[in-house]
Amino acid sequence: MGRVAFVEYLSCLSDDHPHVQALDSAYQEAARVMSPRGLANYLEGIKALCSLGRGEDLILTYIQELPSVAKEVGEDVVPDIVHALMKLSSHTSGTVLSLLLSNLPLAAQRLGDADVLRSFLGLIHQLAGKAPRGLRPMLENLDELLGKLTLGGLRRWALWGAQAHARDLDGQMTYFGLKSESSRSVLQKERRGTLFVDNQRKLNFYLRALWGRAFFMRPTSGDYETRKGLRPFIEDWSIHLPDAFDDVDGISGIEIYRAAAAHCAAHVVYTDRAMSAEQLTPVHMASIGLFEDARVEHLAAQDFPGLAKLWRRFFAAASVADGGQAPHPALDLHLRMARALGDPGYRDTDADLQAQAAAFRERLAAAAGDNRISWDAGMDFHHLVAARVGVPSLRALEDFPVPYRDDNRFVWDFDEVLWRERGVDYMPASRGQVRRHVNLMEFVNEIDVETAGDDAEEVWVLGTELFPYEDEGVSYNEMEGKEPVSEPFHYDEWDYQIQLHRPDWATVVERRQGAGDPEAMDDILVKYRPIASRIRHLIDALQPQGVVRRRGYEEGEEIDLNAAVRSMIDIRRGIMPDPRINIRITRHLRDLAVVILLDLSESTNEPIHKDDPDGPTVLSLTREATGLLSWAISSIGDPFAVHGFASDGRHDVQYYRFKDFNQPYDDGPKARLAGMAGGLSTRMGAALRHAGWHLSQQPAQKRLVLLITDGEPADIDERDPQYLRQDTKKAVEDLATRGIYTYCLTLDPLADRYVARIFGENRYSIVDHVEKLPERLPAVFATLTR
Repeated sequence: MGRVAFVEYLSCLSDDHPHVQALDSAYQEAARVMSPRGLANYLEGIKALCSLGRGEDLILTYIQELPSVAKEVGEDVVPDIVHALMKLSSHTSGTVLSLLLSNLPLAAQRLGDADVLRSFLGLIHQLAGKAPRGLRPMLENLDELLGKLTLGGLRRWALWGAQAHARDLDGQMTYFGLKSESSRSVLQKERRGTLFVDNQRKLNFYLRALWGRAFFMRPTSGDYETRKGLRPFIEDWSIHLPDAFDDVDGISGIEIYRAAAAHCAAHVVYTDRAMSAEQLTPVHMASIGLFEDARVEHLAAQDFPGLAKLWRRFFAAASVADGGQAPHPALDLHLRMARALGDPGYRDTDADLQAQAAAFRERLAAAAGDNRISWDAGMDFHHLVAARVGVPSLRALEDFPVPYRDDNRFVWDFDEVLWRERGVDYMPASRGQVRRHVNLMEFVNEIDVETAGDDAEEVWVLGTELFPYEDEGVSYNEMEGKEPVSEPFHYDEWDYQIQLHRPDWATVVERRQGAGDPEAMDDILVKYRPIASRIRHLIDALQPQGVVRRRGYEEGEEIDLNAAVRSMIDIRRGIMPDPRINIRITRHLRDLAVVILLDLSESTNEPIHKDDPDGPTVLSLTREATGLLSWAISSIGDPFAVHGFASDGRHDVQYYRFKDFNQPYDDGPKARLAGMAGGLSTRMGAALRHAGWHLSQQPAQKRLVLLITDGEPADIDERDPQYLRQDTKKAVEDLATRGIYTYCLTLDPLADRYVARIFGENRYSIVDHVEKLPERLPAVFATLTR
């Protein structure tokens, strides 16, 4: 793609523009730092910005500045920048967009990572809606702001100003221009000690001097809600360090960076193979990781004895800071064991703990290169902790007061598909699973391998279902086939005790339930004929009417000739005329997308009346109510989906799609609704986030999640009742920031004590009599969408 193609993309610039010829050097720089794919995205961005019509300066700034951004954080961020500019164009002027582009090289240099830069662009978009007058002064002072703040600190500083001056436009300009006392005060409060970006080169030289090789280091920004950042971690052979460290107990931030970088590098250098995490709990892994950390530090200290002195300072400081007593007994045992392993001169008061530490040091002397010794010692220590204080929760061990230690994800093998975890972005076709579509004779004559599992090299697919010779109406697929499941979706979960999201904590898997008789859904209209008749009136009232002309307005788009004639007659008669002689034209269109989300936990199988076990269940009434509402929405014409969920712990949140947006409400969805069944538990937050993801794919202006549940959030692996309630509340708030409205219809008569705190006032209804659900549900929908 040469200069001729580049000139074609500049069609929106005038030929006599003084800078057109000077853009060649910018294009040559882009061609030098970008691949052909990146260069194509760069040129497509020019075309997209030309379509905005926001002036030539915006195009020129984009062309000149984007190569520098790609050089700092990689070319993959170019489409995200263009997408962010397209979204911002509806909120702000072309001058501010140009100012943002001119500051992007600075932001890329200071933030140092593509993901962090994407988060920065998200913050800019958020501020464009909350404090539009503050964008220009903030961007003009971005050099000073990013020189003192991390991205998390910048976010808290900016959102504080946006909230404090939400209705004061002049106050926004003063605050974001760093001209007010409050602005400087909050800036000083959020300022962190030592920034990664200021010391990255020094750390690179430090590690190269130790091991004679390069290590790729990247900053992370996880301190959005608190000043505490993410723990260091290693992923795809890259060392991820927090974007800032404060001084801790007399240890400077740069020393913490050296200790963290050296510790992570020791993992990379001295870890020959990952350990299997199969059948281990996170608490098991925390105990084993303690000994694996000690093993790699022992090997590093053999090569570089000064590192041991550096690392030991942190354990002495942590013990002094805690007064020799950690807040939680299990955490205290872990901290003391870590100190006993790293400091041979330390003597613990617990004889058993000291004996285990001494035994592990003896194993290190004999077989330090084998990480299986960490596994064995970690399991022994886990049993010791369990015997002393019981099996601790992971939450009790997460606040490990040694800031340089990483989270040890690098030492574990969580998946047999190693190519994905080792940073390889593709799988060779020769190793991929092949699905062959064959005819009936090939299928029945070939001997299958009964021991083959999901990792079979080749899967044969028949175009139609195959039935046994003695046809009993049941196919082989129904008898022996496996339920199809989707790829896993990972969602964060909110921990209210530490006020942070647990990254990728809950796993949602889309599954199918068995099909039933679609005529059962049609029979619902017959059973509830009076209610269906009232619903039909709702349908007529909610039908979009297109263009509507309303008479009797003083101002409007057209003149009402009859009213104008009457007014002229009144003038001739000397009477005060009626000034309402105009017609106002309005468009009544419904731009709405809805997900009906059904709680399908085990409690829905219970009968409504305890004294009548053969009576209708909560599930059957939910099915009937959903059938009536689906018929109503389908008649109105709104795009809608019917989904359900249940959970078996955080690793298995099962999500069922009975009807999708692009499907008509015909026999297919009806059969799936007729066959839906209840079971397991109610992890509501993860299900709401996944429903929100489906809604976010819809182009509708208004988006609604209508949740139908019979109880509060609960799951088998969480005993704290407030944990899942608070996570659901956070999920509702997160969806609201994305323009997705959540409404809960609960069948729990005791829901008053929690439902308002989760969903907010006026965002829920309690159905005291469950048998009235088929009548209440369509009425609630009509009220919400009228």
